Amino acid sequence: MSTLLIQLTCGPEEPTKAALAFLVGKIAVEAGHEVTLFLVGEGVQLIRKACRDSVVGVGTGPVGEHYDGFVADGGKICLSTLSSRARGVTDADLAGTPARFVFPQDLLQLILDSDKVVTY
Repeated sequence: MSTLLIQLTCGPEEPTKAALAFLVGKIAVEAGHEVTLFLVGEGVQLIRKACRDSVVGVGTGPVGEHYDGFVADGGKICLSTLSSRARGVTDADLAGTPARFVFPQDLLQLILDSDKVVTY
């Protein structure tokens, strides 16, 4: 199996792309791949349950359902520390999630350690 990094740069303002990133991640972990979803820019807002549960993509489904499947099957989530700080995402928003904050140097390492990188 392979290692996949999915970088999501948009959030609730682009529901179809946001849902697609989580859907592809969910499908990949279900297939046994190691997947990390990296939320950056507006994407960091989707770590908030109320936000992700309100986002439904056209033809790509609800982010909240895809998130639940992704996490249940062992998907990992990283958030840009800088994007999160700029948007008021805090440690409290990460409570109960498998997510962690990372810095740009950590993103570089995630990229180098991945077999494939996809950006939405």
